[in-house]
Amino acid sequence: MKQLINVFRAPRWLAMIVSVGMLLTADAAQAHSRGGGNLIQKLERDGRFTTLLAALDIAGLKSTVATGGAFTVFAPTDDAFAALPPGTVESLVTNVPALQNILLYHVLGGRTSLHELLQQSTATTLQGNPILALREGLKVRINGQEVDFPSLPASNGIIYPIEGVLIPPANDIEINSLVDVLALDGRFTTLIAAVQAAGLADALTTGGPFTVFAPTDDAFAALPPGTVESLITNVPALQNILLYHVLGKEAPAVKLLGRRSLETLQGETVDASVKRGGLFVNESKVLNPDVNTPNGIIHVIDAVLLPPPPKPNLLELLKNDGRFNTLITALEVAELDAVVASGGPLTIFAPTDEAFAKVPADVLADLLADKDALTSVLLYHVVSGDQSAKELLRQRNVETLQGADVKVYHWRGKVFVNKSQVIAADLEASNGRVHGINAVLLPPAH
Repeated sequence: MKQLINVFRAPRWLAMIVSVGMLLTADAAQAHSRGGGNLIQKLERDGRFTTLLAALDIAGLKSTVATGGAFTVFAPTDDAFAALPPGTVESLVTNVPALQNILLYHVLGGRTSLHELLQQSTATTLQGNPILALREGLKVRINGQEVDFPSLPASNGIIYPIEGVLIPPANDIEINSLVDVLALDGRFTTLIAAVQAAGLADALTTGGPFTVFAPTDDAFAALPPGTVESLITNVPALQNILLYHVLGKEAPAVKLLGRRSLETLQGETVDASVKRGGLFVNESKVLNPDVNTPNGIIHVIDAVLLPPPPKPNLLELLKNDGRFNTLITALEVAELDAVVASGGPLTIFAPTDEAFAKVPADVLADLLADKDALTSVLLYHVVSGDQSAKELLRQRNVETLQGADVKVYHWRGKVFVNKSQVIAADLEASNGRVHGINAVLLPPAH
């Protein structure tokens, strides 16, 4: 016991990380292992695992590891054991079942390469609970603990040195869904609580396949104070944000970059890009890509994605712009403002206030006093559907809601509707779009 305690207190050191050849295949590991000694002999020769070897001896597992197998062993270094909280060593060496429980959590049955582990993301240990393998840049982490390289192939398995001791979960975990993987990881308590509060847990557990951009607890903590508490009590707003983190299909990192823009279950799109040496979704960096789960893929991100604010309706857009006050007054006089606000989709050729100012004052006054005539003029500015300037140019002659056509064309690099120039194209609203024009359109006389 004294020997084990002294080993636990050994000074720390930093292992060199070798990135070249970091993901050995199982076949390659087998080829290198021939004649290299068994797992225990490999650990003894290396010199960094005296604590682990002593622990295996006390737990009665040393002989099994030497002669059984094949095994995949995640081997904490002496420094990893020394970093455990004070009192952990004393507790473990006097409690063999607890010590066995922890040690078996570091062992997989069979010889498994890191490439295979990353492909499946989770693997069940001999202790009975799963571990989680994640890629982080050129690093590989097992339950958050970094794997040192190179690995140590042996005649009856393979050893992956790790920089921390793996602690089994307090309660047994079965990996049946991406929610289970989030729970196993341990960095997503806020996300899981939010998913439950929003009533989305069942869908993410039983549905799919999905792709989830998963913000860590630190990502939620970085939001302005009170944001999370406010969202938890506002289920529609919470659902809106959470669904903006979910795609209705599997999209590995390669596919993200191939598509760039992807529609979320919330309805808006997210954009994938490579910048500053990493993969980003909107402005959030992907920390761990391609975490595979039974019903989808998780990409761990470092910031909460916030969907763009909802688009205003056409009437709100006109009011917010500030250039269309006379048009708004005319719509209200003609009692068309409610249709513009809630109807559609519609495309409006919207004369600016300066456009209306070109109309003689008496003519404009007479028009505003004649509801039928005003309605006819206004409907001549409206086209059915949400039509971009490019779509209108392809048609050239476009039928308005008044019944007569307007002509849309290019001239000297500018777009015109009849003789009115488009000065602000494609202003998008929730129920259509606006093309600002610099002159009032008058329907042809019958």
